[in-house]
Amino acid sequence: MHHRMTNITRTIRDAWPVSDLSLDLLRAAMTPCAFGKRHRLIEAGKRCPNAYFLEQGLTRSYWVVDGEEITTSFSHEGGIVFSMDELYYDRPSEEFVETIEPVEGFSISIDTLRRLFEENLEICNWGRIIHQNEYRRLHRSHKERLTLPAKERYECFMQQFPEVCLRANLGYIASYLGITLSTLSRLRGIR
Repeated sequence: MHHRMTNITRTIRDAWPVSDLSLDLLRAAMTPCAFGKRHRLIEAGKRCPNAYFLEQGLTRSYWVVDGEEITTSFSHEGGIVFSMDELYYDRPSEEFVETIEPVEGFSISIDTLRRLFEENLEICNWGRIIHQNEYRRLHRSHKERLTLPAKERYECFMQQFPEVCLRANLGYIASYLGITLSTLSRLRGIR
């Protein structure tokens, strides 16, 4: 397992120019972790006291509705996954997050992350930018689902998540796009 944070550091600094000093504060609060494929990092209805920074690997977030898994998002190298309900509202998660590849990364307690947001302006600004970007992704995805035909939705997805297109199960992608697997297979065949 690596103890380097190359992908994580690059992604953080792509969002905000966080200094070495602030990164060291973040690093000092983290613990290396590794999980196999299909490990649930976060479970709906349960408290999840940690956030996870991904150095390697791929995860997906999903809801379970009437026994069916509906994929809501993906994270890969450099990303951070956590329960929004836990971080913002101090409540159990409403969704699941599972690894869809083996993951290597670092965990940090939600309490510590919250404290760093409150005490360190650079980390706070980085947090603001990642949440701003996530809000835009959710907003766009909602708009695309309501207004675009399946083909255009898939094209937007390929631009936004090229890595996921290469690495994730097609069923997860179809679920995210709100289309059937047979429709997605047809679209991939006619590109």
